[in-house]
This record gives sequence, structure tokens and C-alpha cells, in this order.
Amino acid sequence: MTVTFVGLGPGDPGLLTLRAAEVLGKVDTVVVNRSSCPKEVLALCGAAEIVDADDRDAAKLVLAAAKTGEVARLVSGDSGLGGKTAREAEQCAAEGVPFEIVPGVSAVTAVPQYAGIPLRDDRTREVRVIDAAGGGVDWDTVASGEATLVILGADGMISEIAKGIMSAGRPDSTPVAYTALGSTTEQETVVTTLNRLYAETKGMDTPAMIIVGEVVRWRDRLSWFETKPLFGWRVLVPRTKEQAADLSEQLRSYGAVPDEVPTISVEPPRTPQQMDRAIKGLVTGRYEWVVFTSVNAVKAVREKFVEYGLDARAYAGLKVAAVGEQTSAALVEFGVVPDLVPSGEQSSEGLLEVWPPYDEDLDPINRVLLPRADIATDRLISGLTDLGWECDDVTAYRTVRAAPPPQPIREAIKGGGFDAVLFTSSSTVKNLIGIAGKPHNVTVIAVIGPQTAKTAEEYGLRVDVMAEKPSVSALAEALAEYGSKRRAAQVEAGEPLRKPSQMRRGARKKRFT
Repeated sequence: MTVTFVGLGPGDPGLLTLRAAEVLGKVDTVVVNRSSCPKEVLALCGAAEIVDADDRDAAKLVLAAAKTGEVARLVSGDSGLGGKTAREAEQCAAEGVPFEIVPGVSAVTAVPQYAGIPLRDDRTREVRVIDAAGGGVDWDTVASGEATLVILGADGMISEIAKGIMSAGRPDSTPVAYTALGSTTEQETVVTTLNRLYAETKGMDTPAMIIVGEVVRWRDRLSWFETKPLFGWRVLVPRTKEQAADLSEQLRSYGAVPDEVPTISVEPPRTPQQMDRAIKGLVTGRYEWVVFTSVNAVKAVREKFVEYGLDARAYAGLKVAAVGEQTSAALVEFGVVPDLVPSGEQSSEGLLEVWPPYDEDLDPINRVLLPRADIATDRLISGLTDLGWECDDVTAYRTVRAAPPPQPIREAIKGGGFDAVLFTSSSTVKNLIGIAGKPHNVTVIAVIGPQTAKTAEEYGLRVDVMAEKPSVSALAEALAEYGSKRRAAQVEAGEPLRKPSQMRRGARKKRFT
């Protein structure tokens, strides 16, 4: 059996290599220091057994697992730069266990780039990497000249390091960047000078990297990561994991940290007979139209199709309507292109505005199938009836209030731990408050449309952001624009850059960089 040592990279799970992801999807066991491994990486491990190496002898765990199957040993950063990897691989070799090493993206190159600092430029051609952990560095030798210095293991030794570099001949005004928690959404960079380094980084998080040299001056022009509009914002997304996937990915692109908390649980109807009859009628030509008002409705009908051995061809001869972009996308994924989608307001009202009246000369059948939630309103039915259509309103699924989220999430909601919350419907407002409590007043409230805004205000919430059009993508975009304007205002006023959650009493103030 083979042991594969896999470098995790510097912290951003998006930097995991393709080879690393491939290995994780195939092995039987993954040995990892779980406390320092992003959950997104663990999600790639498939059916593999996860063995936590925190406070345990990792080499022994690896060798034991290798007796029964293929093993991946996840190591922080670049597996080739860490001494632990070499020692563990050496033990594999001594026991005659074959091993492979998959390099990870090195923090030495990644963190400076995430801080907007190139290690070399036209003037600086040399880079020196120094491990300062434990002290004993000959600074006169390693810090001489004008090479860029990349210093690791600086915890608790900032003052000693700065003095050592200055004693080697570097001016006290030499630019220095201190980046903590590099390449993660908690990254924080302070740009200062050698003589101010200790004073201006006191109390900052670790692990950290120090970059010394003229290349630090590039940061003003090249900082791209920490300047994202929602950088480091913890955003509550009250939707199920399936519904929230695209929204969460969009939020991550703006630098946010989405937290998905379902407020409703979708369950099958209590009695399936009504849906069974509807599917039969759909196939046998009972309906002229079928209308989908949610992604859940599309999913419910699709599951029934699978149950009966049907596919998208069963829609042949039917006209299909979707209430909006998300529902339309779900239909297209199934192989069905809707005939009617409102171009304006994406709601029942918007659909009724573009719905054609029944014409007995053009429409051989006047029946419309509406597979919907058990709590759907009658507005669409009454509107279609007024237009001359006969509606079969069928309960395709039930929505029930989800179980309360874990206590830390509830405390963060009520205590101001979230920077923003996105409400995608009135029901998400009601249900979130019902299962978790009312968001703190420092939390930015973003809503998808006027009706959701009205509900939020009825519950005593201040609405800060509303999407220009009722789609989750537009809602995320509106929040990003809000965050960008907020950041620009803080910079213009010369104020420290602070997230909304840092505005509450007792919160740690983020430094201005």
C-alpha cells in the first residue's frame, strides 16, 4: 500500500492542486491535523476514513493505516518545505512502505502575493527565506545587502528580529510588511518600517510572515485580496446547502465567508396520491401548461419522473412556465427550456403580467398544473382563473420550519458575530427569527425585494440593502456594492477598516493598512 504526502497549501483551500484533489478522492484513509485543515478540503475526501493527528504521533497513524489500504497524509503548506514531512517519509522508507509526495503551494510565495507584494522586481533580484523559530539567526550574514527577506517562525521574536536586521546594516526606515493568517479570509497586513515593526504588530494574530525590503512598496498598487468588497465578512445565508451553493460561491468571490443555515426543511407531501395523479395527467395530455414557482417544485416533479422511469421527453407538447431565473435554470438542467419566464419582476405577479389569456381557438386545453408548496398563496391561481384558465393546484412538497442551528450560530446571530445576513424571502425572515433569534443591530440586513423588506421591518429590522431585481445573484451583488462603498468611505475619512461585526461593543478593532 502507498502513502501519499499531500501539501495543503498556505490556507486558502482554493489553492489545493488538482493532483492533491485526485489523491484525496481515491484513498482509503486520510491522516490530518484536523484543527488546521479547511473543511472544504475534508469535503474532497469522499468515503475515506478521516484520522485526526492532533496531539498524536502522525507517523504511527500513517504506518498503521497503510497496512490495510491507501493513505493520504495531509500536511500544512508545501510538503517539501516542512521538516515533519521528511521525518514521516523517512519512517515510511525504513518500514518499506512506498510513498509519494504531492507538493503544495508554498506560503513563501503565496502569502506575499495575497498581500500584494512581489518578492522580486526590476531592482531587487534576490530573495532569502529565513526560519527564525527558536532564534540563533546570524543576521549579519542573512540580512546584509538589499535582498528581499521572507521571515518565518517569527512568533514572540519580533523585536529581536527587527534589531538583528538593523544591526546588519539595513536602515531603520526599511519598509516591512507583517501578514497574519495569510491567504485566508482572516488575513491582515500591516505595512510599517523596521523601527516601528514591534510597536505596530503587537497583539496581532499568528501564524505570520514578515517581508523586508523595497518590494513592500508595491502593496499600495497591487493589494487585491484584502481590498475585495466583502473581505473577511461573515455572511449568514439562510438557505439549504443545495439552494445556497451558487450564492455562497458568489459571496466567496467578493471575499466573504458564507455560513449556510437552513430555515426551512423541504419534505414530501403527507399523501402522495395527488402528485401521482398530476404526473399521470401531465403525461396523458390533461394540461396545456405546467407552472413552476420554485426550484423545489422542479425537484419534486423530477423525483417523481425518476420514480416512474420518465425523463424530460414527457414534457413534449406541454408549455412550461418558470417564475424566475433560478427556477428556469433548474428546468434547463433537467433538459427542459421554459416557454415563459417573466423578464421583469420574478414573482407570481410578474408571471401574471406576461401570461396570455385563454383562447379557445388557440388553446385546445384550458388546464394548468401548479405543483407547489403546501403554504403557497392563492394569488397566482386567482389571476390565472381571471384569464380564463382552470388550475390544478397540487401539493408537490411541504415546507416546515427547520431545526434551530447550533448554539454558536445562534449566539453569533444575536450577538453581532455576523457582518451581514441575506434574506431571500419573507419566510426566511420569519423562520430565521423563529429558530435563532433576531440579528444584532450592527449586522447589515440585505433583502431580495420590497415584500421581504416589509416583513423584515415588521420584525423590527433595519433594511440596509435591497437588490435591484429579485434574484439571489443580484442580492449578493448589491451587498458587495454596499461593502465597497462602506470601505471607500472609511478610507476617505482616514478611519480604521472595520467590518460591521467589529462595530459592536468589545469587538477587536481591525488595523488600518
